[in-house]
Amino acid sequence: MKFQSATAHELARIGELAGLPGETLTKLGEQMERRDLAPGERLDANGRFGVVLSGMVRGQAGLLRPGGTFGESVTALTPATVASCERAVYESFVASA
Repeated sequence: MKFQSATAHELARIGELAGLPGETLTKLGEQMERRDLAPGERLDANGRFGVVLSGMVRGQAGLLRPGGTFGESVTALTPATVASCERAVYESFVASA
């Protein structure tokens, strides 16, 4: 099953990723899996790098809004859209930029 990815435009709004070149963001986005979460829905993201694209989620670090990043399980507080990939994939893109 093909999944929907994150766009370079969406990723450019993430603080940790804002300085990466557009081509790198595009390639990273293609490796990320987008998920729409309903309030109360939990996403197990342990071992992954995730970003909040819309809505609010709660993780171990507390409340996360659009632009926030996470590497643990999160629970949606509102309808939310997140995108994530394996942490090693994220690290390879950041290291090569």
